[in-house]
This record gives sequence, C-alpha cells and structure tokens, in this order.
Amino acid sequence: MRIAVTGSSGLVGSGLLPFLAAQGHSVTRVVRPGTRPGPDQVVWDPDAGRIDPAAIGGFDGVVHLAGENIAGARWTSERKTLIRGSRVKSTRLLAGTLAKLSRPPRVLISASATGYYGDRGDELLTEDSPPGAGFPPELCRDWEDAAETAAQNGIRTVILRIGVVLSPAGGALARMLPPFKAGLGGPVGSGRQYMSWIALDDVAGVIHHALVNASLVGPVNAVAPESVTNREFTRTLGRVLERPAFFAVPPFVLRLAFGEMADALLLASVRAVPAKLEASGYQFLYPELEGALRHVLGKTK
Repeated sequence: MRIAVTGSSGLVGSGLLPFLAAQGHSVTRVVRPGTRPGPDQVVWDPDAGRIDPAAIGGFDGVVHLAGENIAGARWTSERKTLIRGSRVKSTRLLAGTLAKLSRPPRVLISASATGYYGDRGDELLTEDSPPGAGFPPELCRDWEDAAETAAQNGIRTVILRIGVVLSPAGGALARMLPPFKAGLGGPVGSGRQYMSWIALDDVAGVIHHALVNASLVGPVNAVAPESVTNREFTRTLGRVLERPAFFAVPPFVLRLAFGEMADALLLASVRAVPAKLEASGYQFLYPELEGALRHVLGKTK
C-alpha cells in the first residue's frame, strides 16, 4: 500500500514507520513547514489551514497521528486552546481535503485516546460506552467528530482510542523510569485507578491491522486485553526493574504540581477493553503487562 502518515516524528509515528516499511508498504511523511526536507514528504500547515490536495492524493491509506502532547505542560486556558487546535483543526483540514479528492484513500486512521471515557472507576468500557465529562472527553469527542467528513464521503474511517503507550522513548513510562530506577517509585494516589495500556509494537500492529482489515470501522479501543490498576502497574514495573515500588505519591502533591491535569490524567480510572480488535481477530504481541514491560525495557527474566 501507499500510506501517508502525519505526526510521524512522535512516539507512535516513530515506531510505526519502520514497521510499515518492514511489511513492504511505501510510506510518505506529512510534515509541517520548517521540517528538514527529505524524500517522500508532503508539507502541510494545519495552523494556517493549508494542504495541497494534489500532494495528498493517490494514497491507499492515511494515518493521522499529529497533535500537541496533552501532558507536555500544565494546563492553562492558552495551553488547552493549543492542544485542542492541534487535534481538531488538523483533523478537520485533513478529513475535509481527503473527502474532496477525485481518488480518495480507501481508509483513514485517525488517532484519539481513551481519555474519551473520562474517570469511570472499575466500569468495563467498550467502544459503545458513552463519553465522560471534563476536558479530555470533550477534546476527544470533538477530535473524533472532526474526522466525520471523511466517513460521510465514503472513506472507511477508523478512530483509534489509544491507551497509555509503553515505550522508554517517551510518554508516561519514560517519565516513570528515573524515580523507579532510583528506588523511589510507587503508586499514584490510591493506586486503585485503572490504566489501559498498550505496548508500542502493538500500536503499530493495530494500525497495520486496521489498514488492511476492511471490517474495522469507527471507534476502536487500542489497548491491551487486560487493564491493570495503578498499584498493579507500579508493582510490576518495580519487579521488572528489580527495584522497590512503595513510595506512594499523595493526590494533593499531584494537584499542586499539575493542577487540573492531575485529576484528569493521573488519578482518573479508565478500564477500556479492545472489543472490536479481538472480534476482528487481532493477535496481541504483548497481551500481558509484565511481558510488555520486559520487552520494551530489554529486561529478560
């Protein structure tokens, strides 16, 4: 397949490109102005609402991963506007442009997040579960709605609600590693909140599965089969690193450090299940947490 990918320099994109190339696909990066020029690139400027329809045409599939890091800095009104714009505006521009092409792609895969569900305790969340309340659910809902133009114009559109991606190269795990390696890791808050996680290799595998599997359409939970509580996650990470993991971080400390983000991201409980992926026959490379952590961290038993 000929595949175009936005957000290719991010955590997921950097793992996806070599995976797709290894499967024999031709990959073109969709990059922002000012990016170092290279072969197989298309330039777009989502902030200015500019993309060349001729350059983005002719692909079999498009994977849209671009978006400002939601946990990159403390949330202010300006920061929220930036996060929202980087997702909603870019998705609306891309979906609208693809929908008008004389030869649109067969499939658009657009990223979203399990933040769609909000703080839901121990409730099992499938793709049919309603959205939660607060900034992340509202953001994800608008983000997903922005891709509807493509779906309404006959493009098979898959919305990946991606969980916590496990990789030492970035994301939550990369931030957890320094204190854990120093023996200062432990649960966050009560530790009872659920974490829906997925290994980076499986994110790439899920995206490839969605590209070639015509039965997948609409929202898809990109998470491992079994969510774990934060306490289980930290205990397992400590075991893999052979370090203690009992230094709990109280909620008030998190709220002082991160503000609103603490309750919305760090203390929220999301127990999503990959119902559509399992029904479509996807075989997870790393379905269990300890095996996934040992793989991404290079820690064999």
